[in-house]
Amino acid sequence: MSNSRRTFMQYLTLAAVSAATLLRGRDAQAALATGKEAAGLAPPWPEMTYRTLGCTNFKASRLIFGCGAALSSRRQDRLLHTAFDAGINVFDVGYKHYYDKAEKHLAPFLKARKDKIFLISKAQVPVDRAWNEEPTATELKEAATRWSAFLDESLQEMQIDQVDAYYQMGANNVKVVGSEEVRRAFESAKAAGKVKHMGLSTHQNAQAVLETAIATGAFDLVMIAVTPGGWYDWETKKVMPHSPPMHTLRPLFDKARESGIGLIGMKAGRFLAGRMYLGAGNADAFNSQYTDDFLKAQLSPFQRSYAYVLGHGLDAVNADMQNLVHLKENFVAAATSHTWFPDAPGQAVA
Repeated sequence: MSNSRRTFMQYLTLAAVSAATLLRGRDAQAALATGKEAAGLAPPWPEMTYRTLGCTNFKASRLIFGCGAALSSRRQDRLLHTAFDAGINVFDVGYKHYYDKAEKHLAPFLKARKDKIFLISKAQVPVDRAWNEEPTATELKEAATRWSAFLDESLQEMQIDQVDAYYQMGANNVKVVGSEEVRRAFESAKAAGKVKHMGLSTHQNAQAVLETAIATGAFDLVMIAVTPGGWYDWETKKVMPHSPPMHTLRPLFDKARESGIGLIGMKAGRFLAGRMYLGAGNADAFNSQYTDDFLKAQLSPFQRSYAYVLGHGLDAVNADMQNLVHLKENFVAAATSHTWFPDAPGQAVA
């Protein structure tokens, strides 16, 4: 095929795919990006890098696909397969009582890819207590039973028999995190072949929760809400007041890794967002944490925040990606973080 003919066909593909994507999602930027990728007119993707997630021994992509919001109301098969083909091999979802139909919409993708990925699901341990209140033994036993039942529901939604990891979702109460009742519920599910590894996600009281997880020795994965400026608080949608900046938390992260915990970040750039329900947003919020050279990098504020947290103690970062624009933007940041922070702990492997 001549060059002119090839170019003509590429632009036909660009127009057709962009139009179809625009009709489905009504996002012009995402539609154009999808069309360019389909037509072979977009810049190449960098090679993803990988990090072993604690004692799971799984070599995980440093970017994790957060499926909850992306799949809660519709299937996104094309986006999921694009992510996988590019090198993402960890997918994180959650139970239907919070993420609606996300697990059900993930099921078709899992039929094709389940044996090639690391799959995480999660559910709240339903204890009706504030983060600083102590639940009773009866409350913990009932909550552990329900948490275990949520796993069964998730497996049914996804039409599978086992997840690689199951989290205590939104963990903030150290008494729940350290509960023997919850641990026994997990061990029972593991013995039944429903799950391999226990983890937790936390975006409130996160430092105390992580310290408790280390002390118990029961957790293989911990997902923390942390930004370059310090701990992110889900309640206020801001960096916690008086939080130490992230670079000073490195000894705690190293201790977690030494105990066998794989550390995953989330909400790294959420504070930068300019959405109404999150406030006006501030793209420069973390600039005081960056060196002059890093500020000159050809990265967006969101890419900068992801690259930074990966370079300061985390193994991987979980991101909510609802279109190809977000996927590729986050992918580039995760895949190239080591070029800006080559002395990061652990060994990233190509």
